[in-house]
Amino acid sequence: MIRVVEATAVYTIWLREVKRYFRAKERVVGSIAQPVFWFLIFGIGLGRAIQFTGLDIDYFSFITPGIVSMSLLFTSIFSGISVIWDREFGFLKEILVAPVSRLSIVIGKALGGATTATIQGVIILSIALLLGAKIGIQSILVMLPMMVVVSLGFVSLGLTIASLMDTLEGFNLIMNFVVQPMFFLSGALFPLQSLPEWLRIVTYLDPMTYGVETLRYIVIGFSSFNIMMSLAFVFTFTTLMMIVASWAFSRRK
Repeated sequence: MIRVVEATAVYTIWLREVKRYFRAKERVVGSIAQPVFWFLIFGIGLGRAIQFTGLDIDYFSFITPGIVSMSLLFTSIFSGISVIWDREFGFLKEILVAPVSRLSIVIGKALGGATTATIQGVIILSIALLLGAKIGIQSILVMLPMMVVVSLGFVSLGLTIASLMDTLEGFNLIMNFVVQPMFFLSGALFPLQSLPEWLRIVTYLDPMTYGVETLRYIVIGFSSFNIMMSLAFVFTFTTLMMIVASWAFSRRK
């Protein structure tokens, strides 16, 4: 009986997050606009002028996994805003007093955020295909579960930060110092081999780097790291962040 109640709570919270995403049409359009801009300006506009030494890969194909990862990162982390909004409108208090564990609440929100981020990633991937990216069906099928895993890690990061914030302004301020550096240091737009040694070491500390490299290996068969190391890091990061998010959420009163 307890398991049924917990499973129902997870499903209900997941469904609420997904419905909220589809009802906020301006959010969907806005989150698509930026990746499309990157595709048009960098992938098509500058793609023909950029050639990396030692890599026989066209630039558009190279950045496609990076732009998809960017969409996952932004959508996932900013899904943490839902915690602050729920607190502002009193819905969070109602959830917290419900006879379900905090872990179920976190899992429901994490799965909801990961679902919306993955949907967003699929939309961006579809746009890339329309613009000329050459990605096989098999690669797409392998990408989808990896996109979910990557999204879960960053959604959990967003939930952790939101659980420790009291205002929307504070959350946005922290996000500006977290999201942008994570994206630009991940190698989404350039190969890590071209960086100086000291900056390359910094990229190794960026969890998004390993998500980008994993998706890039799936799409074009190229990665700056051993693929097994990247996979291990992605799964470890996601697991740890879900644990941390559960702990941070359990501290809310």
